[in-house]
Amino acid sequence: MVNKTKKFQYGEDTMTSSLAIQIANGNIKGQLTEQTVKKVVQSAQYVQEIVDSGKIVYGINTGFGPLCTTLINPADTKKLQENILKSHAVGIGEPIDQQLSKLMLILKAHALAKGYSGIQLSTLERILWFIDQDIVPVVPKQGSVGASGDLAPLSHLFLPLIGLGKVWYKGEILPTAQILTRFDTSPITLGAKEGLALINGTQFMAAHAVKAVVEMQNLLNNADLVATLMIEGLNGSIKPFFPQLHELRPYKGNKYVASTIFNLLETSEIVTSHKNCSRVQDPYSLRCIPQIHGASRNAWLHLKETIEVEINAVTDNPIIIDSELTISGGSFHGQPIALPIDYATLAISEIGNVSDRRVYLSLEGDTPNVPKLLLKETGLNSGFMILQYSTAALASENKGLCFPSSADSIPTSLGQEDHVSMGSIGARKLLQVINNVSKILSIELICAAQAFDFHKPLQSTPIIEAVHQKIRKSIPHIKEDQIMEEILQAAQQLISSGTLITEAKQIAHKQGIPYHGVHQEYFNNY
Repeated sequence: MVNKTKKFQYGEDTMTSSLAIQIANGNIKGQLTEQTVKKVVQSAQYVQEIVDSGKIVYGINTGFGPLCTTLINPADTKKLQENILKSHAVGIGEPIDQQLSKLMLILKAHALAKGYSGIQLSTLERILWFIDQDIVPVVPKQGSVGASGDLAPLSHLFLPLIGLGKVWYKGEILPTAQILTRFDTSPITLGAKEGLALINGTQFMAAHAVKAVVEMQNLLNNADLVATLMIEGLNGSIKPFFPQLHELRPYKGNKYVASTIFNLLETSEIVTSHKNCSRVQDPYSLRCIPQIHGASRNAWLHLKETIEVEINAVTDNPIIIDSELTISGGSFHGQPIALPIDYATLAISEIGNVSDRRVYLSLEGDTPNVPKLLLKETGLNSGFMILQYSTAALASENKGLCFPSSADSIPTSLGQEDHVSMGSIGARKLLQVINNVSKILSIELICAAQAFDFHKPLQSTPIIEAVHQKIRKSIPHIKEDQIMEEILQAAQQLISSGTLITEAKQIAHKQGIPYHGVHQEYFNNY
């Protein structure tokens, strides 16, 4: 249901990744204010004044890209805008996720509502109509190089405005014309500059990054929690999480992870039980969790802050300041977000990489009371051995996906666009790696819960005990070999849904005990 008390004001309010997702999911409704309407109408009027004056301005009365010196007859300016959508809608491949297409619409609407694009109010209102009716354009995955913005994807996104292309509606993909007829609605006619305003921009890249910011945060939170459960299962030391250590190398992410895990372990009977054991140091995948997870959190923070600038910016071209000043620049170039996207891909891949190492550690049988392969009776049973094959395969796949897309550039548009960001490719890879890491963490979850069982009747902290009990409601302790498909699916659901994080927060609140550590304002309150 739409939140009746909370509205988002396009063009005025500050967009965040979380808000964009809520609007896309129908939980918050976006709207235009009177002030925004005035700005949009004024910007469109500036464009009309330019057309009437006969002044030569790129994209208004000229061709596009390498045809920027070709003048267009005033009578053909509207046809020019329609042609640009048709000619640039050359994306290929399977459609992107429906939510991503809707996010593209939302982000573009917010940018156009700033009042610097020369778009007609009626065009912007039609975009909002598509959003509110949950009529979502079908956009192919491939075909953008992330330079003049996401030209091909945005062209497909806005073909439905002129009655072309296909849309999702109530679970079906249908021709736009059929849907418009059903709603007794006609296609719109684009005015001068509008086609260019619609397809210049970074909304394909940005929509993927918005989704990545939200999903990556969930994985980072799960990674800390699951790693804590694994520390308990493998009798890991609490000392590497002491605050005194991390004050001496005070990265925000490192301090946050260390203090959170310290809070989760401080009163554990399991920790106390091996306080004076002969093991001097834990392997890096346990001992260096604050440094590894923390570095990935720092990368996430950089991505989040960058994307919040991007989705509140004007990224089309040319920019209409007034009827006397139009600026043909490069704000559509994806480089500012392409680099952080590649950085985030590497960062989340490392979470999967170290998770795989902890899965491997849990199988070695070097922890007192925890049997080799996490099963008491092996030989006839292979135990959890092959689960680590899956984490190894996924971690390896991620490494291949970590090559930075932004390191490449192939000139396009007859050399007019001689450097491109390839940010759209990096953005798609980021979501693919996130999905793989979710699966790796789900396997670590299964192994950590199994190792934890062997320390009974010792108790961990209230939060970790509650999390373990939550896991056991859908994933049983395993005593002999069995088909793992349903167990793997249940574990993946626990990770992707954030169920364990919710449980941990509820127990912390209920018992008045600390959960998240320092720097919550950066990593938790979002």
